[in-house]
Amino acid sequence: MGNLNVLPKKLTGSVKVPPSKSMAHRAVICAALSNGVSKITNIDFSDDMIATIQAMESFGAKITKQTDELEVIGIFHETAGKENQGENTIDCNESGSTLRFVIPISTLFPGPHRFIGRGKLGERPLDTYYKIFEQQGVAYQYREGELNLVVDGKLQSGLYEVEGNVSSQFITGLLFTLPLLDGDSTIVITTELESKGYIDLTLSAMKDFGIEVVNNDYKEFFIKGKQKYKARDYRVEADYSQAAFFLVANALKNEVVMHDLNLDSLQGDKEAIEILERMGMGLREKDGGFVGEADDRLIATTIDGSQCPDIIPVISLAAALSDGTTEIINAGRLRIKESDRLHATTTELNKLGANITELEDGLVIEGVSQLNGGVEVWSHKDHRIAMMLAIASTVCNEPIIIKDYEAVSKSYPNFWQHFKQLGGHFVEWNMGE
Repeated sequence: MGNLNVLPKKLTGSVKVPPSKSMAHRAVICAALSNGVSKITNIDFSDDMIATIQAMESFGAKITKQTDELEVIGIFHETAGKENQGENTIDCNESGSTLRFVIPISTLFPGPHRFIGRGKLGERPLDTYYKIFEQQGVAYQYREGELNLVVDGKLQSGLYEVEGNVSSQFITGLLFTLPLLDGDSTIVITTELESKGYIDLTLSAMKDFGIEVVNNDYKEFFIKGKQKYKARDYRVEADYSQAAFFLVANALKNEVVMHDLNLDSLQGDKEAIEILERMGMGLREKDGGFVGEADDRLIATTIDGSQCPDIIPVISLAAALSDGTTEIINAGRLRIKESDRLHATTTELNKLGANITELEDGLVIEGVSQLNGGVEVWSHKDHRIAMMLAIASTVCNEPIIIKDYEAVSKSYPNFWQHFKQLGGHFVEWNMGE
């Protein structure tokens, strides 16, 4: 990967916020599990999305890519499906969503299925599925510390007990799968459920594709068996986890008009607006989109990261330049993302002059009046850290060098192009290595 020398320039102009990766994953999976033909529009082909598309193709879906849309012929359509040709290898790249969504889905089809990936994906815990496999006699093999998992067997309908404080991705994977089993099933959540917003997205997508689930206050989910996903046309809404970068930019005196935002969205990361409004930013309509404004210096607040972990790195940037002490709590799961995001956020922003103390499951951020720059920072090969540092460059006194800047391709391949169109200025930087 390379390095960028990024000058401290303010961002102005308009940007079409990329489509929601969370909703696109779910729409592709639901369409692929149908018995008809669906068209999914407004989609970005990030590394993560390509991993999910290829995973569903490996089970027999026929998916045709066009500029920003997909035609999906479902696996159960008469023209789709495929013969079992031995072991099926599914490359999840670095996509935790693909991995955890698709593992239970793979048990619907003759195996064995081998899951591979790269980066830190092999370090992401999968114990929730291993316990279920052992209870139901589903064969599995894995290697410690890397992603090389083989699953061979079929899940049975019935009672599933799942912890709610590990990752909602496990629950989503089961929700996708259980309606296609012969009998009825119930998922019982044994602890407080974190990231409820992601479960809302899953249930919303499933309902759009004809699947009914009874949600009993997020404590249990009843899923009737023998249901069928129904093909449909589906437009993916804009992604609040990506909009958060521009929202924070606006809170820090940039002026970026964001288009395609759905203010009624169920995305948990929409909480970025509420957090920044508490800190002193207002949101108003402009030129057919929305722009954020902060008249004065931002005000510190307490931020619960349990329901919106993906926006915490960039929200920490806003907090670093706020008046007072911000506490970020219940954010321990950020340690098992593409990087240890609590450590990465602390390390890199402190290099720029922030005053952040890293805790086991959160951060304490003492606001400072300015960020200095003039140093090399590192993305930790994490897309969200790379984009956070790009926004940080707009409020630094001196240029910064961002190492491994291409990590943005994981979720937002056009980020640097949009950054430049908005007035950002950067050049490739040769470190002499």
